[in-house]
Amino acid sequence: MPSNQQAELDKFDAMAANWWDPTGDMRPLHDINPLRTTYIERRAGGLKGKRVLDVGCGAGLLSEAMAARGARVTGIDLAPQAIGAAQRHAEQSGLDIEYRVAASRDMAAELAGEFDIVVAYEMLEHVDEPAYVVQDCATLTAPGGHVFFSTINRSPMAWALAIGGAEYVLGLLPRGTHEYAKLVKPAELSAHCRHAGLEVVDISGMRYNPLTHSASLGHRPDVNYFLHARHGEDDA
Repeated sequence: MPSNQQAELDKFDAMAANWWDPTGDMRPLHDINPLRTTYIERRAGGLKGKRVLDVGCGAGLLSEAMAARGARVTGIDLAPQAIGAAQRHAEQSGLDIEYRVAASRDMAAELAGEFDIVVAYEMLEHVDEPAYVVQDCATLTAPGGHVFFSTINRSPMAWALAIGGAEYVLGLLPRGTHEYAKLVKPAELSAHCRHAGLEVVDISGMRYNPLTHSASLGHRPDVNYFLHARHGEDDA
């Protein structure tokens, strides 16, 4: 594994112990979690009974939210401390979630086409080759299934707000959480999706207000954005 990728994993392992603290370093994720879960649920036509893969699940915030709404969730991450924290919290919450320390490429080789919904939220901006992750997500999704991404646009506004403001001015996230060069423009992510055989059906901007700790959807993906894609045609 490249040393820079290992550094990313070490960074998130170090955050694992405080991941579930709603007032700690991961507070922005806690604040946006209801919005991102509802976006998936509404656009996928519900979560109850659906088999869902959460790629780059961290300590399980989104995995638990989807499981609580009736999904059968598998969460994967390459950061073992984060997976350990996810397993412990799921047990405490009484939720049946399968967590694995695994890469999306390994899962794609093992479980191609097995998931109704595949989600990769807040993780593409932390990998060296996002196109490969997008391809893996497409491979793992059943025909007619849904794929969801959430990431940060590589734009001057994103640098000012998501890095300069959030990390260095307001201290909402630990410094060094994001690298500008790894941010992904919507056009780039859309191209990755098309190359992987996915049809992009929605791109929505996500606005986060650090003063009110609230999040909402918007039309312009200037900073944070969600992308919803479909895999093939639904038999219905």
